[in-house]
Amino acid sequence: MLLKVLGTAAGGGVPQWNCACPGCSGARIHPDRRRRHASLAVRADDDHWYLINATPDLADQIESTPALHPGPAARRTPVAGVVLTDAELDHTLGLARLREADRIEILATGPVRSALGDRARLDDVLTPYAELVWRELGPRPVPLREGSAVEISAVPVSGKRPRYAAAGPDAAAGSGAAATAYVEPWVVALRLRDRRTGGTAVYAPALAAWPDAFQAAIAEADHVLLDGTFWDDDEPRRSGFSTRTATGMGHLPIAGPGGTAARLAPLAARCCYTHINNTNPLVDPDAPEHKRLAVLGLAVAAEGMEIAL
Repeated sequence: MLLKVLGTAAGGGVPQWNCACPGCSGARIHPDRRRRHASLAVRADDDHWYLINATPDLADQIESTPALHPGPAARRTPVAGVVLTDAELDHTLGLARLREADRIEILATGPVRSALGDRARLDDVLTPYAELVWRELGPRPVPLREGSAVEISAVPVSGKRPRYAAAGPDAAAGSGAAATAYVEPWVVALRLRDRRTGGTAVYAPALAAWPDAFQAAIAEADHVLLDGTFWDDDEPRRSGFSTRTATGMGHLPIAGPGGTAARLAPLAARCCYTHINNTNPLVDPDAPEHKRLAVLGLAVAAEGMEIAL
């Protein structure tokens, strides 16, 4: 199994178009600090790849990854489909960029499909351009593609709904501590396993809770890529762009009491953070927070990095 990291930023990317915070300003001065929206590409077999989330940067991510380029015949692309971890706009807007395809295969949980179909009207908008083929994503491992040795399964980690689908009987489980009491799997972590090698990876770009099933998944994983949106819980309020804490926005912080770094440090898996917000000091490669992670054996995922399992 081969994974390629296509992007590592939280919503808005780095720099964000309407922001002049130190992280965004630094990325404008130093282009090497720029980050695209968090996404992965997973090789299902020699000729087919699946994108994990379809971000607004999808076209640029494909063009910067030669393995995803079309050829040799016109319109013959190795991109076979998309797997969605949630229904957030930052992870789904790129689906519209795939409208030139004859067929778009999408793996998603029931709530995510319903949100995109009933609220966002995705089927109505895209089916005049391309056939949409939906596959159910759930806790039972299934081949990423028919005949593929790579299996995929979903681990629910939050009931946080996207804002456009906020109304509903379980909407109270949308963020913060209440997200631990979710009713439906609106946000999932993905477990990817290669049956040939036994290699396992877990991808969780949005993590509002740490359920037992997630702990079990990462405990047996070889590589974990997970939510590094905010360094500490007060970062959103301290930065001035929100009145809520990190946990109140549906993201467990890296540092501090209950932070994810302390939970990851004992694992045997190689652990890297992704989905980094523009306010996070980790967007600066010289920030001392990188050394604090290194002491724990942790790091930030680099765009373009490959993970072979």
